[in-house]
Amino acid sequence: MTEIFRRQLLNCGIQSLIGLSTFSLLSLHRNHSLAATDKVIANLEEQIPILMRTKLVPGLELAIIRDGRLLWSRAFGVKNKYTKSSVTNDTIFAAASLTKPLFAYAVLKMVERGKLDIDTPLTEYTAKPYIDDPKIKLITARMVLSHTTGFPNWSGDEPLKINFPPGTRFSYSGEGYLYLQKVVEEITEQPLNEYLRSSILTPLEMSNSSLVWLPSYESTASYGHDRQSKPVPIGKPKRASAAGSLRTTATDYAKFLMAIMQPGTNDSPRLTETTLNQMLQPQVKINQFLGWGLGWGLEKMGNENFFWHWGDVNTFKIFTLASRKFGTGIVILTNSQNGLKICPEIVSQVIAGKHTAFDYQMISY
Repeated sequence: MTEIFRRQLLNCGIQSLIGLSTFSLLSLHRNHSLAATDKVIANLEEQIPILMRTKLVPGLELAIIRDGRLLWSRAFGVKNKYTKSSVTNDTIFAAASLTKPLFAYAVLKMVERGKLDIDTPLTEYTAKPYIDDPKIKLITARMVLSHTTGFPNWSGDEPLKINFPPGTRFSYSGEGYLYLQKVVEEITEQPLNEYLRSSILTPLEMSNSSLVWLPSYESTASYGHDRQSKPVPIGKPKRASAAGSLRTTATDYAKFLMAIMQPGTNDSPRLTETTLNQMLQPQVKINQFLGWGLGWGLEKMGNENFFWHWGDVNTFKIFTLASRKFGTGIVILTNSQNGLKICPEIVSQVIAGKHTAFDYQMISY
């Protein structure tokens, strides 16, 4: 990062990190000197490897957003513990469920353009019902994106069932996203990976991201690692999954977060201010601190609101949290089954406070 860019960010109201080594918090409301910002970056570079060694996390990518712009990104550790090849800012990680907000964004763009109504039963868009259950006629895109379909998270080898009346309560469901993916593919007459590439990834310049495996990933992708740091090959999806097949980098995903902070028009690839507000409006309450919007988990901390999501595909664990109000966000990608163990400590240094998102019952540390 150049000195000029750093000074521009500070002049726009950038807040600095307080030293990670003392586990202080970022002040969202006070300005600090350029020297303080530089010191914090130095502390992050020094202390994150210590956290990684302590919790057996071989590799990590980090991106931090301030005032809606990329402030700093950094790669740590190795792609493969045995070969010792280094992680770089271009190293590909499996993003797992961080795919879901990206898909939700694309769905809401379809809604803006009149291709899909968020509250019309999805059976209106399909040639035949997805499953043989009359309750399927009640499920809408809003219910899928807010996890209120009644579907289980995954059905596995069992027949897919609707476990409760759609729209009546929250129950996180990857199966719901697969159903909506089928609807989107029927409407667009395109495989999901092609539609998302043309409508979202390319316009946002997310050039390292894809929902299917690309030949270029053979040299740039990280291995995952189990609890004992044994390398495990990354999955190579041949078909897109709206629930979790995204391969990406921290800086690429930060571009997506920045798009959420910078509204567009109906005719642009970006969502409008009205739709973004709807996306981050609670659709269902989980507890007094957490709810779910359209594609995003929502966290209320005092008078402030944050949107967040985690990703877990066993040997890759991921976390992101951001605030539209402050134009602030963080993306953490790890290549380890232990990766989420260090995320709360890192996030707390970037965005002030104890984040109850980390208490969400489905997160496995």
